[in-house]
Amino acid sequence: MAEGAVVAGDPRVSELRGAVSRLRRALAGHPAPLPDRDAAEDELAALDAMARAGDPEISRLRRSLLLVAGAVGSVSALSPTLSDLRTAVDRFAAPTTPDDRVPPPREIT
Repeated sequence: MAEGAVVAGDPRVSELRGAVSRLRRALAGHPAPLPDRDAAEDELAALDAMARAGDPEISRLRRSLLLVAGAVGSVSALSPTLSDLRTAVDRFAAPTTPDDRVPPPREIT
């Protein structure tokens, strides 16, 4: 199994589905017209479908998150639920090891 692979009962999937659901409800209840509301709703549906399938692709999750953030990111009332979605998507990223970190800049002498 690949590193970062999703297994049955993975709590990250439940967290992602919950975050998607909360943001969908918040977006549906937001009274102001948003020019990109349809795009956000489409991407939230795609995120939910990926989570239900149980094997979300990290790059696709991040792309959907970017599209949703671009569509609703300036609406402060949606910020907490958008932040929850970002956290849920970030949990699918492969764990960082010391070798993956960017080394500190070298001192020039």
